[in-house]
Amino acid sequence: MSNVLVLKSSISGNNAQTNQLANYVIEKLQGSNIIVRDLAQQPLPYFDATAATAVRGEPKNNEEKQLLVLSDELVSELKNAETLVIGAPMYNLGIPTQLKTYFDFIARPRVTFQYTANGPEGLLKGKKAIVLCAFGGLYDEENLVTQYMKSVLGFIGITDVQFVYAQGIGFGPEAIEKAQASAKNKINEIVAAL
Repeated sequence: MSNVLVLKSSISGNNAQTNQLANYVIEKLQGSNIIVRDLAQQPLPYFDATAATAVRGEPKNNEEKQLLVLSDELVSELKNAETLVIGAPMYNLGIPTQLKTYFDFIARPRVTFQYTANGPEGLLKGKKAIVLCAFGGLYDEENLVTQYMKSVLGFIGITDVQFVYAQGIGFGPEAIEKAQASAKNKINEIVAAL
């Protein structure tokens, strides 16, 4: 039985294409230990200077200690997962702020990455990631969401990343149906190979 961490980040709840795709992955991975963290429904605190001090492991007061405990919990979930499933819809050409905040809380020197003479090195090697993207329009793989997700996951050592795209969903119900069918076919291929 494998450990799976599912991160949902859409503010659209059950109507969100990425949340629907994440639920489809969960259904396909029945029998696995699955943790679902909905970053929109249960948002993380704003990542500010206090949070930055806390995640460096230098808490000076109770607020910073609580933020470090939260960061430790998020990192523990991530470290224990063999597969990471991320719902990453495109909002104004980027990822949702909730998802960016998550990465701010888990990207920690000497914990999830380290600095070396050759640059940063990710410490979470050997994990797989499935990134579920939903776009209102049609984009190539050079879009900012794909590039950011490849970069941030690689930064922490996760380089076995597969993308599933539901594109053109802004064109109406027929386009949504077509995009979902295509995305589910890709999910079926990925899950079969896990």
